[in-house]
Amino acid sequence: MIDNELMCVLSQKTGISQKQVSQTVTLLENGATIPFISRYRKEVTGGLDELALQSIQETYSSLKELSSRKEYILGVIAESGKLTDELKDKINGCWDSIELEDLYLPYKPRRRTRAESARLSGLEPLAKIIMSQHGDDIEYRARKFVNDNVKTVDDAILGAKDIIAEWVSESANARNRVRSIYARTAALVCKVVKGKELQGEKFSNYFNTEELLKRCASHRLLAMLRGEAEGVLKLNLKADDSEVLEKLYKMFVKGSGMSSRMVSSAIDDSYKRLIKPSIETEMMNAAKQEADRVAIDTFAQNLRQLLFAPPLGKRRVLAIDPGYRTGCKIVCLDEQGALLYDGVIYPTPPKCDVEGAGRTIENLVNKYKIDAIAVGNGTASRETEQFLSKLSCLKGIEICVVNESGASIYSASKIAREEFPDKDVTVRGAVSIGRRLLDPLAELVKIDPKSIGVGQYQHDVDQTKLKESLTFTVESCVNSVGVNVNTASKELLSYVSGLGAQLAHNIVAFRTENGPFNSRRDLLNVPRFGNKAFQQSSAFLRIPGSANPLDNSAVHPERYSLVERMASDCGCEFAELIKDENKRKNIDLKRYLSDDVGEPTLNDIIQELEKPGRDPRNVFDRIKFDETIKTIDQLKPGMILNGIVTNVTQFGVFVDIGVHENGLVHVSELSDRFILSPSDVVKLSQIVKVKVKEVDVVKKRISLTMKGLKNE
Repeated sequence: MIDNELMCVLSQKTGISQKQVSQTVTLLENGATIPFISRYRKEVTGGLDELALQSIQETYSSLKELSSRKEYILGVIAESGKLTDELKDKINGCWDSIELEDLYLPYKPRRRTRAESARLSGLEPLAKIIMSQHGDDIEYRARKFVNDNVKTVDDAILGAKDIIAEWVSESANARNRVRSIYARTAALVCKVVKGKELQGEKFSNYFNTEELLKRCASHRLLAMLRGEAEGVLKLNLKADDSEVLEKLYKMFVKGSGMSSRMVSSAIDDSYKRLIKPSIETEMMNAAKQEADRVAIDTFAQNLRQLLFAPPLGKRRVLAIDPGYRTGCKIVCLDEQGALLYDGVIYPTPPKCDVEGAGRTIENLVNKYKIDAIAVGNGTASRETEQFLSKLSCLKGIEICVVNESGASIYSASKIAREEFPDKDVTVRGAVSIGRRLLDPLAELVKIDPKSIGVGQYQHDVDQTKLKESLTFTVESCVNSVGVNVNTASKELLSYVSGLGAQLAHNIVAFRTENGPFNSRRDLLNVPRFGNKAFQQSSAFLRIPGSANPLDNSAVHPERYSLVERMASDCGCEFAELIKDENKRKNIDLKRYLSDDVGEPTLNDIIQELEKPGRDPRNVFDRIKFDETIKTIDQLKPGMILNGIVTNVTQFGVFVDIGVHENGLVHVSELSDRFILSPSDVVKLSQIVKVKVKEVDVVKKRISLTMKGLKNE
């Protein structure tokens, strides 16, 4: 049963109507996936897209965790006998984790603190006397508290002040005031650890720096934290302590007598020993979480763009993993990416067997009817590309440079070993390069997204959140494109809505044993493939050549009868409805509206009938590097070159311009207009024009600009 109060809070936190979040949560609780909901339940959610649904899912999950935490806290306080109706109402009405922990702090079971020791010594009444600040005969009153555990009057007063210090530190109002000052004034001070200057040269930009924490860019904070983790940098927060203490004095000090001075002294101790370390840790954790969020969002955005890179399509490919001493590994693949041949050629130094390598390429092109050539962009890539460009046998055949990041990870993986148990890692790597050209999405899903090389600090951010975000991104891309169930790998199938690893394995095993699926309904014959899995996954699985054309479309099987009605009303078979634009235009969609089918679903059906199984990815295009530029030392300021974006960060983008080192276009050099983020201007794998600004051959750094060039 849906908790109305929880839905109200969920609505407030997401900015989405309570009706929409309630209906979305109901679908999620019933096992529906986000891709399925966003595509096939638009009427239920009011047309929420995947990002809005993800926000609801994540926020709902965190609110449920907060609810569990509240139940635990209420239980602990009740067990201690200190739970009042007022406190219970405050806790039940709290939906902020920091505020909740502040409410819990005074009742939290403690280890043996100085204040707790003072309480056990009977000094809490003295602390209350001092805190009341009604008299200055404190030393006289303190004598009554001297005992076996409290040896002197001074000891009694010190113990009482420890208790007061803890009271101050546990005050929610006090902590909030300190937070507000820190949020406004806290500066992050970064210093190099003495003697680590050379070891930490890569962090030299952060040696002895200071900036407001609230203005520290996410990539800078993560870099500094990495430097601290490596023992090179030391980080500290510096706030306006005098302003903090002044605020605390105003809250707790009532006069200027001896007892008030004791309270002031206790406040000083409380701030320095208890509040300051706690708030600084809290602020740094919050800053780290925000930096993680920005980095993960950037990583996910880059991954989405990489996975959505245009596929070459059903073509025969010769793929080359370039190298020098060990030669260039070559493989030939058919239209489905199946391995036909593997070998090695040596057109590059030190052997430079250009003639022999040329004959091998010519023979392979003719024998396997090669349509395109994929060249990995790693070591010896440009030399290999130049060698190929001079071969007359390749006239009319596209030569494409392919980003090979992560190919070595795949080649040594369990997946690759299962695919090619009798081939070594070099052959597997070349196969991966070729398949990336054919269909980047289908191949890249086999690699851990963190290994694809499209983000920064992926090992420094919250690994759980990173995995969740990247998994969501891969699932979104796979389901947006759709999957040919008769050719897809089990890795690709595992990302389809409603499947997972086990059902994907079962589908492949069933397909291997029984042959290709002839219709979507055949999926129900797969072991453990029930009606729920069919509902969630079937519309994302394509079956080209099925007797029912809709099986190769994004029309959900639950709407097949609706399409049949449309065709019948038009006096034709629905195959004709797909072919005949005039018949589709004559359909009156209002006739087919019902309680569960609205205009969004009907419009989606018509759009799908216009082009069944349409691929949302762009048409393939290839980069053409300047043939005269092969190495960094050939670059000169002012040169205008073609390049391809290989990474997008918060501070700029990295561009491959055909030399081994990627150049950097700083965010300030991306556009003549003001931009908030590099992603506002460029996308991963985008072909761009850049101008060389500076070249540092020794440090192998290339500074580029896109200003004044027509890219947008």
